[in-house]
Amino acid sequence: MSTPERDPQESQLPGMPQRLYLASPSRLMAWLDCPRRYRMQYLDRPRPEARSQRAHTSVGLVTHNVLRDFWDLTPVERTPTGVLNLVRSSWMDVGFKDAAQSARWRQRTTQEITDYLRTADRDREPLARERNVALKTGTLALSGRVDRMDERDGEVVVVDYKTSRRTPTTDDARTSLALAFYAAAAARMFRKPCARVELHHVPTGEVVAHEHSAESVRRKIDEAESIARDLRKADAAYRDQGQQAPDFAPNPTALCRWCDFRAHCPEGQAVGPEVSSWAALEPDA
Repeated sequence: MSTPERDPQESQLPGMPQRLYLASPSRLMAWLDCPRRYRMQYLDRPRPEARSQRAHTSVGLVTHNVLRDFWDLTPVERTPTGVLNLVRSSWMDVGFKDAAQSARWRQRTTQEITDYLRTADRDREPLARERNVALKTGTLALSGRVDRMDERDGEVVVVDYKTSRRTPTTDDARTSLALAFYAAAAARMFRKPCARVELHHVPTGEVVAHEHSAESVRRKIDEAESIARDLRKADAAYRDQGQQAPDFAPNPTALCRWCDFRAHCPEGQAVGPEVSSWAALEPDA
């Protein structure tokens, strides 16, 4: 007989120091978006079955993989043909309406990545790609993965790729908890200043940035600690009461039509019909 999986957030024995709360920015933001989705995604075991991958997720994963692997090519291979080969080898034909739509988006994605990389210094490799980073505070152990980090004029710059059809804004860069955490973690990891965070919108090549101060980073870390305190209480309630705990009420919004766990949430289903797997790419297709 297999033993139950031990909850890493489980409470300590009486008199023992409290463990740091283990979390990622995604976990923290899932709680703010919808406590019920948080419960299904992070606490329920077995986890409710999620819907199959959507087409825009396939495009995003391929784009991130190609932008990571591009720098493994030799300098003479860093060409449009090199990008084409990388997209072909990593393409995910999942979530699309049909083969024709998939082929059209494979071509479009190839062109968008190629155009984006035309502005890059292809002889200057990033400081890090898809690097795991971590940061500990007095109560919280945060971890996550950074798409890219550059070294510019002796400082580290955090780069996060975006592939949605919506172009990000400077407010997106300024208010992102994840980017502030990445900046703090990168500064400690490399022992270099890290104040600048950038969102790179691959479809348009647009870059939006924010320059953090020590105070603004501290505020975002304080925010993360505050969310983690709420999560610690909610996780404890779940251990005691399971799905009957009142902490996990749904937060119905228009985003429920996109939720991976919508099939298990009557309130989410009541918001409206589920969108197609390819709606984020071609709403009218």
